[in-house]
Amino acid sequence: MFRRRNLLILLGLLHLYVGVRILPDLPGGWGARLAGALLLGLCYGLMAGGLYARGARSSRLTQRLTVAGFLSAGLFSSWVVLTLLRDVALLVSYAWTAGSVAIRQGSAVAVVGLALLATAVGFANARRRARIVRVEVPLAQLPPALEGFSIAQISDVHVGRTIRRDYVAAIVGAVNALEPDMVAVTGDLVDGPVGELAPHTAPLAALRARHGVFFVTGNHEYYAGEHAWVRELRRLGLRVLMNEHVVLEHAGAALVIAGVTDYSAHHFDPAQRSDPAAAIAGAPRGAPRILLAHQPRSAEAAARAGFQLQLSGHTHGGQFWPWIWFVRLQQPFTAGLHRLNDLWIYISRGTGYWGPPKRLGAPSEITLLRLVAAR
Repeated sequence: MFRRRNLLILLGLLHLYVGVRILPDLPGGWGARLAGALLLGLCYGLMAGGLYARGARSSRLTQRLTVAGFLSAGLFSSWVVLTLLRDVALLVSYAWTAGSVAIRQGSAVAVVGLALLATAVGFANARRRARIVRVEVPLAQLPPALEGFSIAQISDVHVGRTIRRDYVAAIVGAVNALEPDMVAVTGDLVDGPVGELAPHTAPLAALRARHGVFFVTGNHEYYAGEHAWVRELRRLGLRVLMNEHVVLEHAGAALVIAGVTDYSAHHFDPAQRSDPAAAIAGAPRGAPRILLAHQPRSAEAAARAGFQLQLSGHTHGGQFWPWIWFVRLQQPFTAGLHRLNDLWIYISRGTGYWGPPKRLGAPSEITLLRLVAAR
């Protein structure tokens, strides 16, 4: 309760900052300023309502309040960032413009207009089905039988108050149409308890691949009740890998698929500390080794353990501007294919979204990875 109150105070101060810096410079007199003040007040009210609704029992009303709160958060995040950038630009250019009224009015209108446009475009990007991204990963000494082995990766779907059954079913249909050799689900699948979201994750039971569907936990599974979700996903037919591996036999060649618990799992359950070395213990020598790990931060331990490829998510690629530039402060890689010594790491931008239904500069993806021999 204390943290929520502090958050509401901070949001109130930020709304006040935007109002003081933008509303007086809007052209159109008191009518425009009043309309802007009402929009700011509505944003704050919906964000506060959504914050309380997320902690309340699920109902049609709380779901609608949560959606409205997230939409408002997406709009206001752009509004406050653009206001800050405008203030910096006005400060830098003051000596040349001498505080021109026309420039101040034009820039104030631009801030409001760009925030609304960014929110609308970001919403459309977030709500459409994720695009298919095709990636080839060159592995040294790949057996000829594994040339072209395909992995469909989905990550960070975040089934919850705004991502529901139809959204999940569309993802499942797109993955099955790829006819992959295996499916990897790299964490943060859900944002709520099993009792509330089981009907909306049910389409995952229809996922199909030659060698099955594999899942590793993300940090949000622990927020939502990891033990219950592991049981539910196993019931749906997903193979949950928790610091363990399986050996796939494909056209006479062996392929090791390992999975670790989330990088932060030990904060929730000390017995579930993420351990790539334990996950690969006892695996056959000479077989290619692939690790499923929710966070890119597992890469250093994965490289030491002798993995050749790590599949991760977690970052969302930043999800929308300008946060795409800040992910590297917390993770070693943001998105796409990277190399760490002898380890390749592929980081998905995520198949859904978290929080505001908004994607700008970081499109969602369903990834189809193909293994090819390094040349």
